[in-house]
Amino acid sequence: MLGISRIGPLVAAVALLAGVTASPAAAIAKTGPICVAYVEVNNESMLNVGKYTLANGGGNVFDIGVIFAANINYDTAKKSAYLYFNPNVQRVLDNVATQVRPLQAKGIKVTLSILGNHQGAGFANFPSKQAAEAFAKQLSDAVAKYGLDGIDFDDEYAEYGNNGTGQPNASSFVYLVTALRAAMPSKLITLYNIGPAATRLSYGGVNITSKFNYAWNPYYGTWSVPNIALPKANLSPAAVQINATSTSTAASLAKRTKSEGYGVYLTYNLTAADSHTYISSFTKELYGANAVFTR
Repeated sequence: MLGISRIGPLVAAVALLAGVTASPAAAIAKTGPICVAYVEVNNESMLNVGKYTLANGGGNVFDIGVIFAANINYDTAKKSAYLYFNPNVQRVLDNVATQVRPLQAKGIKVTLSILGNHQGAGFANFPSKQAAEAFAKQLSDAVAKYGLDGIDFDDEYAEYGNNGTGQPNASSFVYLVTALRAAMPSKLITLYNIGPAATRLSYGGVNITSKFNYAWNPYYGTWSVPNIALPKANLSPAAVQINATSTSTAASLAKRTKSEGYGVYLTYNLTAADSHTYISSFTKELYGANAVFTR
C-alpha cells in the first residue's frame, strides 16, 4: 500500500447494509464501527485476525480480514489480464480449511485483495467490456471456489502502459464492478480508495458507488474521508498501521471515527506478535474495552 514497504457487530440496520454477520456472542456485546485487518500473507498467517477479542466478554475485535494480496497480471501473448496468486497467497487458498474457515466460524468475513503487479494490467484499462467481464468472472470464480466473502480492489502498482497496455479509461472499472456485483450479489466488494480506478466510478449513465459495501482511506496515520458517496456507516476515514502508527494517533482516529458517526476502522499489517496493548488504544475508543490476545 502507498508509502508502506512491501514486506456484537453493528446495530442491525448497519449490519444488514454492510453484509457482515458476527457471531451470536459478539452480537450481544459489540456495538460500534466494524474493524478491518489487512494481513500480509507473504509473511503472516490469516489466523492472526481471530486472536483478538474484547475484554468485556464481547466479540471479535476484527470483523473483516483481508488476504493481502493477489494480483492482476498481464499475459503478453494473449494480451489480456489474468488473476494471479503468488505462492504464499496460493498456500492460504489451498488451506482454507485451516486458514480461513476458523475465522468464518467466529463470524469474521475473509476477503481477497487484488493489487497491480507492475505489468501494465489494472482495473482501469481493459480494452473492452468483454475483457472487464472476463476478469470479473475470474474474481467471482475464485471467491466461489475458495469459499471467500468477497473482493477488495487496490489500484496500485499497475504501472499502466507497461507491456503495451493502455492508459486508464472511463469505462473499465464500471464494467468490472458491475459484472462482479451481478456475479456475487451477496458478497462484499470493497474499495481501497486509491489509484485511477477509484476516480472512475461512473460511465455511460451507470454509477457503481452503490455496488460497494465499503471504501476506506489508504494513507496510514491520517484521517481522510473517501471521496465516494456511500453512507458514513460504510466508510473508514481512519487508517492505521499496527505498531507503526503511534498509539496516540490510533486512539484519536478511533475517537473521531465514533464521534463523527463513521462505521469502519481500517488497520494494516496485523502480525503474529501480541499487539493487544497497541490494539487496545483504539478498541477502548471504539468499544469501551481493551483487546485480549489469545495464541
